[in-house]
Amino acid sequence: MLCEKRKEQVLELTRQLIRQQSYSGHEDKAAAVLTEGFKSLGFDDVYVDGYGNTVGILRGARPGKKVLFDGHMDTVPVTDEAAWTHKPFDAEVEAGMLYGRGATDMKGALAATACGAAFFAEDCGRDFAGEIYVAGSVHEECFEGVASRSLSAHFQPDYVIIAEASQLNLKIGQRGRAEIVFETFGKPAHSANPEKGINAVYKMAKLIDAVQKLVPTHHPVLGKGIMELVDIKSEPYPGASVVPQYCRATYDRRLLVGETKESVLAPLQAAIDALAAADPDFKCRVSFAVGRETCYTGEEIVGERFFPGWLFDREEPFVQDVYAELKAAGFDPEITQYNFCTNGSHYAGEAGIKTFGLGPSRENLAHTIDEHVELEQLYSAAECYMAALRALLKE
Repeated sequence: MLCEKRKEQVLELTRQLIRQQSYSGHEDKAAAVLTEGFKSLGFDDVYVDGYGNTVGILRGARPGKKVLFDGHMDTVPVTDEAAWTHKPFDAEVEAGMLYGRGATDMKGALAATACGAAFFAEDCGRDFAGEIYVAGSVHEECFEGVASRSLSAHFQPDYVIIAEASQLNLKIGQRGRAEIVFETFGKPAHSANPEKGINAVYKMAKLIDAVQKLVPTHHPVLGKGIMELVDIKSEPYPGASVVPQYCRATYDRRLLVGETKESVLAPLQAAIDALAAADPDFKCRVSFAVGRETCYTGEEIVGERFFPGWLFDREEPFVQDVYAELKAAGFDPEITQYNFCTNGSHYAGEAGIKTFGLGPSRENLAHTIDEHVELEQLYSAAECYMAALRALLKE
């Protein structure tokens, strides 16, 4: 159990981070707080890349494995501050809870990783084999894993610990996520003479019906490869007295292990081809959405919205080693998987790095009004991270 001084360190760093509004693309103030936190905790170095990802580095006395803790500095916006009973950026503590935007997702976990890593290094007098990286990444809420690509390329970690909320359970996988865009093309005409045009929305309606009839993919652990319509737009808009010549529909597709861009698009293209064969006026294109944002450093970050799923076997030695160490430390974690997408989409799904999730608080508190984290979960998370490092950096 952490002593009172260490608990105060975890709490104070979390509060400082919460007090910095850090929406995606504006993480600079949180990065500055994190940098000062690394320095005060005795980290050897701080690395900042072109995107603004901020990483604290601890080096052991001997060469060994490299462990990277993944946490993101950005949060979703507060849309209605008046609805909060505790101001979202005041970091108030009440009845054993710390309130504020990012308390669960995921400034509490980020502070706990920094402190837990520093406490581990202090307790063993830096006499460990390997290196520890604590990453505060940017733009995770927009692009799960895109900013992380530069970190894995630079540090080449052997293990990654995703610090997203898990109630201190071990998460060994997740479904991925893709945004799929359908575009149908018609011909404009006055709506008083619709027969002279081709209504792109009617064509899209046929496609929507065809997509609903597709059988979703399935995985015995991760469940269904859900595909859900999330928005639809036509042009011109507003379209008073004009047959729409263009329609765009976006689907959220939850990805399973092993699904590729090609395998996901194949049945969709087949549905398009079947509709086109039956209707010579049916013209449609399918693709993955592309996101483009500006980082607080001024650098542009661009990513196709395809974030793979991943899953490790619960009997993998690294999973069992961490599980055993957590049990020895007095914790009783379940081994399960996340219900949402994380930066693990890159580390595990794209790069194939041994990855697991372990974080404080409940998943369903993320992005909510009066977001909060239990202090006991916060302190226990730091202890869990110390235990995980004992498991992964043993000689």
